[in-house]
Amino acid sequence: MFRLLGRARKAEEGVEPTRRAWFGRIKELFARPTIDEATWGELEELLVGADVGVATAGLLLERLKALVKAEGLREPGQVRQALQREMLRLLQVPPRGRFFAAEGSSPRPAVILVVGVNGTGKTTSVAKLGALLQEPGRPVLLVAADTFRAAAIDQLKLWGEQAGLEVIAHRPGADPAAVVFDALEAARHRGSAVVIVDTAGRLHTKFNLMEELKKVHRVVERWDGAAPHEVLLVLDATTGQNALAQARQFTAAVGVTGIVLAKLDGTAKGGIVLAISHQLGLPVLFIGTGEGLGDLAPFDAEGFLAALFA
Repeated sequence: MFRLLGRARKAEEGVEPTRRAWFGRIKELFARPTIDEATWGELEELLVGADVGVATAGLLLERLKALVKAEGLREPGQVRQALQREMLRLLQVPPRGRFFAAEGSSPRPAVILVVGVNGTGKTTSVAKLGALLQEPGRPVLLVAADTFRAAAIDQLKLWGEQAGLEVIAHRPGADPAAVVFDALEAARHRGSAVVIVDTAGRLHTKFNLMEELKKVHRVVERWDGAAPHEVLLVLDATTGQNALAQARQFTAAVGVTGIVLAKLDGTAKGGIVLAISHQLGLPVLFIGTGEGLGDLAPFDAEGFLAALFA
């Protein structure tokens, strides 16, 4: 479904800071000649420090120790490989949405709501996703429904111009639900294949703003009973465990189907992907690997772990 040429390499380069900071130290732990009780304690500390979280780190250690005993693993290298396998098990979360997991023909237009708090890189991720999905015969329409910030509308228009994507926008302060409805009608008449809606950067603790987001969701549902086909939550990978609280609130409000993990190329520790998969059961669908339009990669769990432990 996606144009992946070159994306895997970008993803590998994007996680380089994470690999150097934390997962490289985990790999070094298994370069020792033996595994002892002190090793388990150090491993747990490194996992928690890498934003895996206490609960998820505990689960990984429990499973890993059981494997070591059941399979008689003695070589540190074997134990490290077993750890990677257990991490992979956590990351292989079944898809929830109706578009990215669709086999064969997908809904047309497919409607994707993108939600998240201010500062996560949400509007930029909308543009990146649009650029990734647009192909000949599959036009993508972007919707500037973050009407509370004039800068967000201007930003999306600028990204759309650079990517060759059409953007539907109203004036600042307009009703976001009305903007979305007009955009959906335009998409139907113009034959758009995908509609990506940039919603307001809502603080997940603000009741009124979350209610407005629910209203947008209801408008989309009334327009097409099967829509939205995906609700993507953009999380800033550098916020660590705080991202879990955001994900819980947005999932309760609008039924998040997948995660876009932005800013993974910066100071992020990377382990948050394991915590999200384990504690929330949400699949990580895309990772942001830079600031350019092409710096968004479909998330591949196996490749991600291979890059971290390379």
